[in-house]
Amino acid sequence: MATAALSANTRNAVGKGAARSLRRQGKVPAVVYGRGRTPESLELDAVAFERLLTKVRAGTTVLDVTVADRTPIKALIREIQRNPVRPIEIVHVDLYEVHADEEIAVEVPIRFVGTAEGVRNSGGVLEVVLHELQIRCLPGDIPEQIEVDINNLGLGQSVHVSDLKLEKGSFLTDSGVTLCTIVAAKVEEAAATPVEAVVGAEPELIRKPKPSDEAEGEKKD
Repeated sequence: MATAALSANTRNAVGKGAARSLRRQGKVPAVVYGRGRTPESLELDAVAFERLLTKVRAGTTVLDVTVADRTPIKALIREIQRNPVRPIEIVHVDLYEVHADEEIAVEVPIRFVGTAEGVRNSGGVLEVVLHELQIRCLPGDIPEQIEVDINNLGLGQSVHVSDLKLEKGSFLTDSGVTLCTIVAAKVEEAAATPVEAVVGAEPELIRKPKPSDEAEGEKKD
């Protein structure tokens, strides 16, 4: 389980106007909620929070959140809202307090390990279908990633959720979902050229009338 520290302060003013004012001061509006607690409005230092995001993976890293001078709580980042026009600007952050004895649902990234046999020896291509798996486990058992060994995967073969084993916790993603497959490399068919299109066709003969034919025609007129 990956962990990191985050400091926050309580926030009394709420609403869009107060949030805009807060962001102008270099702060990020946030809220923390969870089992058995009333949602609490917080404010985070924008620079410090951005720096934190470069070191952790939002959604799977359990944070030690210190609010004012209280005892730190454990929490996960549930949502980060960004400005649709300026994505670099964080608009709001949702934190979810977790407990050591409470299983939670999280999305964990998949890491494909090795080079498939179908790629090495059959010219196939690895086609990744899913990049994350949803699991349920205790906060202390959240893996940073789930490794999937694809070394023995042949051409036309796939890996499904049912092929995996989770040491602690359970998969919420359906067991029949495909994670990846080895497919044949696509070969583009060469388009027929104009020359190939007319091969075998008999050319139309255009015969220039002989003088005698022209004279015959005048007699008929």
